[in-house]
Amino acid sequence: MPANVHDSILGTIGHTPLVRLNRITRDIKATVYAKVETFNPGHSIKDRMALKMIEDAERKGLIKPGGTIIEGTSGNTGMGLAIAAIVKGYKCIFTTTDKQSREKVDALRAFGAEVIVCPTDVEPEDPRSYYSVSSRLVQETPNAWKANQYDNLSNSQAHYESTGPEIWEQTEGRIDHLVVGVGTGGTICGTGRYLKEKKPGIKVWGIDTYGSVFKKYKETGVFDKQEIYPYVTEGIGEDFLPENVDFSVIDHFEKVTDRDAAIWTREIVKQEGIWVGNSAGSAMAGLLQVKDRFKAGETVVVIFHDHGTRYVGKMFNPDWMRMMGYENIGGPTARDLVKNKKVTDVVGVEDTDTVDQAVQRMRSNDFSQIPITRHERIVGSLSELHAYASIVKDPKVHTAPVRSIMGPPFRYVDIETPVPLLAPMITPESPAVLVRDFPAAKTYILTGYDVLAAM
Repeated sequence: MPANVHDSILGTIGHTPLVRLNRITRDIKATVYAKVETFNPGHSIKDRMALKMIEDAERKGLIKPGGTIIEGTSGNTGMGLAIAAIVKGYKCIFTTTDKQSREKVDALRAFGAEVIVCPTDVEPEDPRSYYSVSSRLVQETPNAWKANQYDNLSNSQAHYESTGPEIWEQTEGRIDHLVVGVGTGGTICGTGRYLKEKKPGIKVWGIDTYGSVFKKYKETGVFDKQEIYPYVTEGIGEDFLPENVDFSVIDHFEKVTDRDAAIWTREIVKQEGIWVGNSAGSAMAGLLQVKDRFKAGETVVVIFHDHGTRYVGKMFNPDWMRMMGYENIGGPTARDLVKNKKVTDVVGVEDTDTVDQAVQRMRSNDFSQIPITRHERIVGSLSELHAYASIVKDPKVHTAPVRSIMGPPFRYVDIETPVPLLAPMITPESPAVLVRDFPAAKTYILTGYDVLAAM
């Protein structure tokens, strides 16, 4: 068959270009290349492992003709599975979370998949989580197979067989550092394992997000639930340990904030003309955070996982950037309020404590509102006004668990958020925000009074 002619779209998966980065890496001594995975037919690196998982399942007899593929996905794996399913004659049902971009959900539905959107901020074992819902659907759906990208080792094997060899060939063996955002772990561990077999001295850098457990687990061996809290960044980080994450392959994890991930996603486009998605912004931000570890004459490869078209409603939308507090507008930031001692370290109560105990905690700390925690995770909030109204309506509420009347949790904002962008976030319905200094692992509470004083 002539070159670049294929029997189906599946033949176009892989063999993506390696592109040198020039402007965004001007302060880095090493030469930096991006493996641009947007050239896959589904516009992401996940096409590689989606096809591999299906073909391995077919060889093992796990999926039969006309069957249904079920998977929990942030969108990209679902797209890869959906493309392969069309060619091979399968149906698809996907579960995803409500933090994923609308563009991803709409794209999956365009490819004929049924998509079920589940809440983000629940434990993996919660029956409402997208992991649990997908597992339940497998039991309820005849002739169904769950791809299970997190624990299905065909995921990492796909990158061992394709992504790793491609990078080795494209750099002619001169790669010294691999930088990859870590979600399921398949890309970094499969690619990294292949490259380290070829050249053991290669350093593999995993980019993690605040709110994920990977970095601390790598460094201490402790799975710390206090590390887990909601985050915005898509495609990387987890609140459990997928089997595809081989920590022995990854030399170091570097955490990146949601704010920096969003800002650098935009900067890649502005400075290099490469339209990529959120995980690429995280990877670029992480790479720049560790740039002093790269030497002149070395070669660094960073993987750009997916395409920017899936984020036009988010980081490529100026209104969204302002709403999230990510826009750089100058002036005082939440950090200045902390420095000026306008806030104190956040103090909460467990959701099993009584309303009386919560009210007493607010009184003793002179708070007008307080976060509610469950196993040290923030799951709700209570204001003195809401507590007062609830007790007046029903005096028995005094001794009831505070979870019975708590409101939604206060939103997290980055400590670098400009003060003018904080103001619209504090409303009568949400009278405070939690300001997170991610590197320092400290959280503060800000109210409208704090912001008003600064303005």
